[in-house]
Amino acid sequence: MAGFSRSMPSWLDERWRIGWGTGVVLVTYAGLIAVRPASEHGVGGPIALLALVGYTLGALLIVSGAVARLPATTVALLPVAITVNIVMGKIVYFSGLPLQLDSIGTVLVGVVAGPAAGAATGALASVIVGMTITPGALPYAVTAAMIGFTAGMLARAGLFRRLPTAVLAGGLIGVVAGVISAPITAFVFGNASGSVGQSALIATFQAFGNGMLKAATLQGLVADPLDKALTVVLAMAILKGLPPGFLHRFPFVRDRHVLAPRRDLVRAG
Repeated sequence: MAGFSRSMPSWLDERWRIGWGTGVVLVTYAGLIAVRPASEHGVGGPIALLALVGYTLGALLIVSGAVARLPATTVALLPVAITVNIVMGKIVYFSGLPLQLDSIGTVLVGVVAGPAAGAATGALASVIVGMTITPGALPYAVTAAMIGFTAGMLARAGLFRRLPTAVLAGGLIGVVAGVISAPITAFVFGNASGSVGQSALIATFQAFGNGMLKAATLQGLVADPLDKALTVVLAMAILKGLPPGFLHRFPFVRDRHVLAPRRDLVRAG
């Protein structure tokens, strides 16, 4: 494996793959915003197909680059986190609430292992769900990746050391998720994706004269911050129940002091 990595062209190494994936996602996002391929029956045809391929390809490139840079302890955590995402997401989906709660595992990994690990977890979960359970999850892999990445960055900034600031971090993650998801919901699925509650909320905004993109964005900005704040609360509850020794296996937790101020860690040690 090491020999294969050394023989790989430099423009295909881990950092370049993450960069290429990010570029593909940004171009796809900008293209959807510019073209706005909407119709009265939603979206279809080559534009929607290109968007699906662009987001999926970008997410896969980001995942391949991120996973290659992760230590074994973090990689071992990914299947558990992805399972938590899938189970909670399906429970909430069938409840009909305008929430998702399918990012708990993604946030957990982002907080304890950093932005790259969080991005890989989120994208992998969406790709797995999209290829096995719900094909519509595939283009949202980029949203899931950004949720994990943002959680890791906010953890690095210290927002997960206390519950009030962690809830604030959840709201910020929700804003990011809502903005990124809006053009996918509007122009790939014609505002017909998501749970019954999400679709009903979008329909309500459209009934008040808002266009497809604006209705999807408003729905995201209303529902996603609440959803991600609750996601963070649940993730923090799980982290609080884990043994400190387990958490300290992760260099990101030890080196960045993401879960407690330095003085608390010293006393705990």
